[in-house]
Amino acid sequence: MTDSGQAASGEGRALRARPMVAGWLLLLAAMVTAMVMLGGATRLTHSGLSMVQWQPLMGTLPPRGEAAWQETFEKYKQYPEYQKINRGMSLSEFKDIFYYEYSHRVLGRSIGLVFALPFLWFLLTGRIERRRRKALFGLFLLGGLQGLIGWWMVKSGLVDRPDVSHYRLTVHLGVAFLIFGALIWLVLDLLSKSTAVVAGGAAVKSLRAWSWAAVALVFIQALSGGLVAGLDAGFVYNSFPMMNEYWLPPELGQLSPWWLNMFENVVTVQFEHRIGAYLCTALLLGLWFKARSLALGPPARLALNLLLVALAIQLALGISTLLLVIPVPLAVLHQGGALLLFAAALHFTLRLQ
Repeated sequence: MTDSGQAASGEGRALRARPMVAGWLLLLAAMVTAMVMLGGATRLTHSGLSMVQWQPLMGTLPPRGEAAWQETFEKYKQYPEYQKINRGMSLSEFKDIFYYEYSHRVLGRSIGLVFALPFLWFLLTGRIERRRRKALFGLFLLGGLQGLIGWWMVKSGLVDRPDVSHYRLTVHLGVAFLIFGALIWLVLDLLSKSTAVVAGGAAVKSLRAWSWAAVALVFIQALSGGLVAGLDAGFVYNSFPMMNEYWLPPELGQLSPWWLNMFENVVTVQFEHRIGAYLCTALLLGLWFKARSLALGPPARLALNLLLVALAIQLALGISTLLLVIPVPLAVLHQGGALLLFAAALHFTLRLQ
């Protein structure tokens, strides 16, 4: 067989393997979703500092036996969270928080394996199209970086204050969203078969720009949620739509210099997250009405309607979480809802390409 024939045969094999590759990436996206939601539960239960060592290759098994548990507990006692918040905690209570963080780390390692091993097999058997290989390898490196960022975040709570840096937590969350978004985009691109736009022109070009703006705004709103989580800002005002009797709470500008309020004032950070929700709602509703007047194909029309459904779900989860004073199960669902909305925005944007 000639070189051109071999190349054509290889590309044909990769094209036929698209559904299999998409299924693998969809599994990874589901695992990343579980990782983000478990991370939210770990944060809300204040469990993230229970493991004070980073063992990326070892430590897959939890402590075995009473002596091992006592040794692990004694290490925890040397750090600020125990000394300033949890002094007097029993071993049984320590195990409860330990298993949240332990499960989070084990799931992270599992994601690495579920990515790396099939990726090598797909690559060696020619089942990945050449144009996607660099993107997938870059995604693998980003996943490794995410593990380092996670430990960088945990380290910030092991020095002198019993809490992780909310800045580092937000970076950790943001990278998780980027990984999730890349996986969803690849899955949708692999499975896409039909043309989404029936009629193009300037109106569709404008709609594409607005759809990318929606993706960016939803991402920024997720980062804002990271600041809220990191500062426990969801607990300061638990009424809606007003913040108790205020539209503009008096604490908004109490820090100096003024710009520090945007990132470190718990009231201002919660206020910004509310404003972000209003902006997302306005932009996505505007996008929906603008798109309704265009000749979109059925796939794009379906993606548009799913985007509106995801928005409604996320708004209901967000408001309920706030009013009920951040119950862990509902707050975790709200974090999952952010991923759903981000995926829906990406889905619609891809259908317009």
